[in-house]
Amino acid sequence: MKNLLYKMALLTGFMLSGWLPNRAIAQDKKLLFPEAPGIVSFTYRNQFAKDVPGTLDMIKANGITDIEFSNLFNQKPEDLKRMLDERGLKCSSYGVSWEALTGKTDEVAAAAKALGAQFVRVANIPHAKGSFTLDNAKMAIAEFSRVGKILKDKYDLEFIYHNHGFEFEPYEGGTLYDYIVKNTDPKYVSFELDILWAFFPGQDPAKLLSTYPTRYRALHLKDLKKGVAGNNSGGTDQNNDVVLGTGQIDIPAVLKAARKAGVKHYYIEDESSGSVEQVPQSIKYINSLKK
Repeated sequence: MKNLLYKMALLTGFMLSGWLPNRAIAQDKKLLFPEAPGIVSFTYRNQFAKDVPGTLDMIKANGITDIEFSNLFNQKPEDLKRMLDERGLKCSSYGVSWEALTGKTDEVAAAAKALGAQFVRVANIPHAKGSFTLDNAKMAIAEFSRVGKILKDKYDLEFIYHNHGFEFEPYEGGTLYDYIVKNTDPKYVSFELDILWAFFPGQDPAKLLSTYPTRYRALHLKDLKKGVAGNNSGGTDQNNDVVLGTGQIDIPAVLKAARKAGVKHYYIEDESSGSVEQVPQSIKYINSLKK
């Protein structure tokens, strides 16, 4: 009976998300994004905090198999990996704090390897609130290069930096984000584009993908509520994250540019209090898009 209920829940999740694992959909070349996306663990942070196995079951029921963890939720990496394996899930990216990345690089790498991750990700650069400077960017370049080399050469892991909006301060006809991308070695430093945190400070995420087509390994898929004005602060109310396709960002243009750039990992990150209801709707939307 338990197995039957689980299979019913799994099928229900597929139906709610709009993603059914059948050959007809997978082979429909008219669809822009026929597969299941990945998910960022922060999307279900409240659920994970209470019930890790149950939350993993919910993720699987939505047809998702690829997870980026930015918190281990009091689990040992080996135990979390076992739970993933039992469900046919994988952790492809492990997100950590700046302090952990730069001060405990070997420990971070060991955890990432235990999880089976390919990427180690950080989503912040220390700076004074409201003031990201050239010196901050230069410091980030030096640390990214140092840590990226350790992760690559010693552990065969890839470092990726996740933008958060504050990096797009104007600089020499571009931005300090451009400066960071141009002054890091692609062998050791790659990027994860959070499309909301590119759009919020006034950038075009599709254009960034076209400008730096070889530098992006992953995307955070999210949408910004209509009517919300952006800035370079790197912060907005979490409930301004809305169902993909209902906000301000041109999601089809972003996905087309990402496909062209060869991006392989697409993680939905819905920070809102309604993420449990919104994620299946977002999956249904992206699975409906035509080329």
